[in-house]
Amino acid sequence: MDAGRISPLYFIYGDEKYMVKRAAKRLIKKLAPESFVEFNLNEFSSDAAVDSISDAAEALPFMAERKLVVVSDFNIEQKNSTEISKLTEMLSALPESTTIIFYFPTVQFDAKKTAKWKNFLKIADKAGTSIFYPLLSETDLKKLITREIEKRKCTISRPNVTLLVEYVGGELNALLNEVDKLCSYVNGGEISTEIIERLVPKSMESTAFILANALVSGNYERAYRTLEILFYAGEEPIAILAALSSVYVDMYRVRAAVQSGLSYSSAASSGEYRGREFRLRNAERNARSLSTEVLRDCLNILLETDILLKSSKLDSRILMDKLIAKLLLATKGEEKL
Repeated sequence: MDAGRISPLYFIYGDEKYMVKRAAKRLIKKLAPESFVEFNLNEFSSDAAVDSISDAAEALPFMAERKLVVVSDFNIEQKNSTEISKLTEMLSALPESTTIIFYFPTVQFDAKKTAKWKNFLKIADKAGTSIFYPLLSETDLKKLITREIEKRKCTISRPNVTLLVEYVGGELNALLNEVDKLCSYVNGGEISTEIIERLVPKSMESTAFILANALVSGNYERAYRTLEILFYAGEEPIAILAALSSVYVDMYRVRAAVQSGLSYSSAASSGEYRGREFRLRNAERNARSLSTEVLRDCLNILLETDILLKSSKLDSRILMDKLIAKLLLATKGEEKL
């Protein structure tokens, strides 16, 4: 697309939903007609019929140069072949006076793996402009969070920005919600470690790391206390196991990278770690005290527990308690239960 030229179609999507939503809002504000908005701006939700979108797109603007049609979270997977054909035909012959925006503030998809999304993206690229927003890197995430805190006339140290990201995770919407809460609390002051510890709920990801840290260090009291906190918060055993397994997989990946002559951060190129590079730092730190054999044993224990949780009639709480005991013993190199 030429600079300054308005595209007939915009397809705004990606993993970082905050950026998707912000970009769409800015574009809508820029392109929305100034006169007779009720006639020249049509907005549709995810359940809109293709016929309704087509009727709006094909209608001429009323007393304005351009008509804008906005469609949020249009899920192509839920459309049949007839609807997709109508959509393709409509997008290939948009009137010059119409601009249509498809944006996806909540619907998550991988356009490379799903045929319908892949074809939809091809149509969008051919008819107009597609814009993808990946997850921010941890560095960019910290810079953005720091700027947002400074905008609110508050201060925070670099270590505490890191702590905030580790506790909340790399999802920008959740982080900005915590920034609003913390800045309201300190009212122009400093966001300290104590305040973060007291006010910021830890994500499953960060709590799973705390649990793994306790297991690796052999601190059984902290391990069982952390597990109790997760159960008290209403977390399902399967979800706890999945999060804890991810931490051990991180450690194993880091160990494999280091043994191959690479740095622990080499795995950061994987999309899974974008915005969550701290996971690799934590994994590298924890993996130092464990041998490769012990890590393999721990992964086998986690796999066995996963199978039991999904197939056994045993109480899930008992299985999770036994899991903690087995991981503690494996870390110490003792016999398994």
